[in-house]
Amino acid sequence: MLDFKLPEVGENIERGNIVSIAVAVGDTVKKDQDLLELETDKASVPVPSPVDGVIKEILVAEGQDVAIGSVVMKIEEGAFGSPAAKKAEPQAPAATKAAPAPKPAPQPAAAPKPAAQSAPAKAKGPQKHVPAAPSVRRFAREIGIDIAQVPGTGRGGRISMDDVKTYAKALNQAAAGGGGGFAQRPVPDFSTWGEVERVKMSKIRQVTADHLSFCWQTIPHVTQFGKADITELEKLRKKYSTKDRKLTVTPFLLKVMASALKTFPQFNASVDMTTHEIVYKKFINIGVAVDTDNGLLVPVIRDVDKKTILQINDEVVAVAAKARDRKVMPDDLRGGSMTLTNLGGIGGTSFTPIVNWPEVAILGVSRGGWEPVYENSQLVPRFTLPLSLSYDHRIIDGADGARFLKWVCDAIEQPFMMELSE
Repeated sequence: MLDFKLPEVGENIERGNIVSIAVAVGDTVKKDQDLLELETDKASVPVPSPVDGVIKEILVAEGQDVAIGSVVMKIEEGAFGSPAAKKAEPQAPAATKAAPAPKPAPQPAAAPKPAAQSAPAKAKGPQKHVPAAPSVRRFAREIGIDIAQVPGTGRGGRISMDDVKTYAKALNQAAAGGGGGFAQRPVPDFSTWGEVERVKMSKIRQVTADHLSFCWQTIPHVTQFGKADITELEKLRKKYSTKDRKLTVTPFLLKVMASALKTFPQFNASVDMTTHEIVYKKFINIGVAVDTDNGLLVPVIRDVDKKTILQINDEVVAVAAKARDRKVMPDDLRGGSMTLTNLGGIGGTSFTPIVNWPEVAILGVSRGGWEPVYENSQLVPRFTLPLSLSYDHRIIDGADGARFLKWVCDAIEQPFMMELSE
C-alpha cells in the first residue's frame, strides 16, 4: 500500500488548496493520470499518480488546505493487474453494503476543517500558513499582531522579526495619523438593508488582494500620461499579420520597453528598504498582465531584449493561453524587471496601474483611436495610443519618469527601426 504524499509543485510552495479530486475510492488509475488539482498562490497545478494501482482511501476533501508532503491518498500499487485484486474487487462493494462503517471514515479526515472554524482566533494564523519561525510567531502574539497579516520580505515571503516590527510600526503610525495602514476591518452587516450573498475568494484572488494592498501601501506611486502616434506602427502591424499569426501592439511595446530599460537602468531595479539598497538587474524580463476567469495573472517574458518582435508575439500568445488554462507555474510569474498591462482591447482613455512590487514601474496601455493632429499648419488624421506610466517615487524622480515615457513614445513612433524577422 502506497501512502501518496502531496509532491513539491514549485520553489518555496509550502501549502495548497484542493480545488478538485478527479478520482474516487475503488477507481483504477494509471501512472501519470491526474488525481487532483492543487491551487497555490498563483497557479492551479494537476497532481498525477506516481504508480499504476487502485485508490483505496482518500484522506482530503475539496476546498481543504493541505501542506506539501502530507499523505492525501492511499493507493494499492498494481492491484488491478493481479488475480487477487480481481477477487477483491467484488468484495469491496459488498463490504460497503454490509457494513456502512467505512463510509463515515473519510469524514474524520475532513473533520479538522469545522474544528478550525469553531475557534477563529487560533485558526486564523495557521489557516493562512504563513512562513515564520516559532520565535517570530510567539513575538507577534506577545505584541498583539496577527502574523497572517504581516508581509514577509524573506525568501518565499518568509516573515522575520523585523517584518513584524515594521508592520506593528505601520499600524501605530496609521492609528496616530488616521491612515489606512495595513489594518483590516470587517464590513457592515449589509443583510440589514436587503438580500446579500457571500462568496469565498479564490486563492488567486486572496493573494492578488493582499499583494496589491501591499504594493499600494508600500510604494509612493506617481502616474504620468502620454500619447504615442502609432499610425506607421499600425501599417507595419497589419502588413506582418497573417491568418495564423495575428500581431498586436503588445510585442512592439515590449521590445521598446526592453530598450528603454537599458537606457534608464533605475527603472530596471528594486528597492530593498531593509538594507537601504537599490538592486539593479542586469537582465530584462517583462511581465504581461493577463485577464483570466480566475483573476489577474502576470506571467514573465524572459530576455525580451534578445528576441525579435515575432518571437515575442508568439511567446505572449503562448503564456496568455497558459495563464487562462491555469497551467502557469509559480516560477513563470517571478523575476520581472517591469510590467506591461494592456486594456486597449476593452476600452478606456487612461488609468493608473499599480506598480507590481518588487518592481518599480509599470506601463499601462489604453484604447488607441484616430484623432486630428496639426502637421504643417493643417489638421491630419493620426492614430494615437494613450499610455500611463506608474513608478516608485522613492528611486524615480518625476523628470526621469517624463523622460522614460517620452523615450517610449518617440521609439514606438519609429517602428521601421524594430527587428521583426524570426
